[in-house]
Amino acid sequence: MSHHRQLLLLRHGIAEQRDEGLDDGSRPLTAAGRERTALVLQRLLELDLRAELLLSSPLVRARQTAELARDAGLAADLELESGLAPEADPVPLLLRWLGPASPRPGWSRLALVGHEPDLSRLAAWLIGVPASQAEGRLRLKKAGALLLQLPAENGLAEQALAGSARLLLLLSPKTLLAGR
Repeated sequence: MSHHRQLLLLRHGIAEQRDEGLDDGSRPLTAAGRERTALVLQRLLELDLRAELLLSSPLVRARQTAELARDAGLAADLELESGLAPEADPVPLLLRWLGPASPRPGWSRLALVGHEPDLSRLAAWLIGVPASQAEGRLRLKKAGALLLQLPAENGLAEQALAGSARLLLLLSPKTLLAGR
């Protein structure tokens, strides 16, 4: 039986600035980044945006964001995925999770924690926005979230997946935390 599936895309929180002495992959969240991310995650929980699983880029700032999300109760489990690292192609990862040999058949919502512009590019591709028009039109702020509705069919090929999703929410931290 097929059912609708959703992807919750979450950009990592505010991280330490790039520094010549620190490898980009090792940049941790700042104290302010951790605090703001925790507040955003609390708001996502209030909006009932829990997921079955968090898949995260292995880079420190994304992993720390995903750990905060897991600890807050956004999802019970966390797995690191190299397909969510900067400039990696997340489509094979998504196809694996959507396919008949999915590591968790029957999931309803996955949360992907990663980086920009990769998450926005993935979302744009899924909703059918041409790559040449995606830049600047769809962008996740740090600790921002985006929710997509995927088609009900299982085992979609890459060509069928492109343009098949519907954008449900695009939430900046400022919007999520308004009035708090």
